[in-house]
Order: sequence, then structure tokens, then C-alpha cells
Amino acid sequence: MNSKNANIINSASLIIMGIWGFFEVSSITAFIPSIFGILIFICYLISRKNQKLNIIFSHIAVLLTILILVALIGTRLPKSIDEGGWGLLRLLVMLGTSSFSITMFIKSFIEARQNK
Repeated sequence: MNSKNANIINSASLIIMGIWGFFEVSSITAFIPSIFGILIFICYLISRKNQKLNIIFSHIAVLLTILILVALIGTRLPKSIDEGGWGLLRLLVMLGTSSFSITMFIKSFIEARQNK
């Protein structure tokens, strides 16, 4: 597994879980993870198309992933723990894939530094 695959998995889970959350609670704010997922996927597509922009958009994807991870932990986790149910499951999936994606990015950045 490399950072690009982890990025795709993370963006897909954010998009799917956000849409699922919207249909379950009918709140427009449930689309926030989906928006981040779309932006992260766009970063992946741009970095894949243009090798010169790879570093920049990889870092932007990491920044977006960290932002959504902090937002999910800071605002949504306490509420989801209290409510439980499917909302907690969706949140745990998003937290898991975002954490895994960040881990893979860090590993990729370390390897790139060592190969330099």
C-alpha cells in the first residue's frame, strides 16, 4: 500500500460517509467530509497528471486530511460517542481512513527524504 492508494481510500470513505450521513440526518453539514474528500481526490488527480506539482498537491492533501481529522475529533467525536449508533460507525471509518492516510503520507515523505 502506498500513499496514493491510501489517499484514494480516504477520499472515497469521506465522500461516501458524508453522503450517508446527509441521508440519515438531513443536515447540510454532513456534506463537510464529502467536500474534503472531493478536494483530496482532486489533489490526487492533479499530482498524478503533473509530476512537477506532485509535491505541492501531496502536501495540500496532507493538510486537508489533517484538518478534517482534527475537525472530526474535536467537534463530532464527543457527540457521536454520546449518540452512538450508525453515526459513530461512520465517524470511526472516517477517522480510521484519515489516520491511515496520514501515516502513509508520513512514511512516503520519510522515504522520499532518505532517497534524496
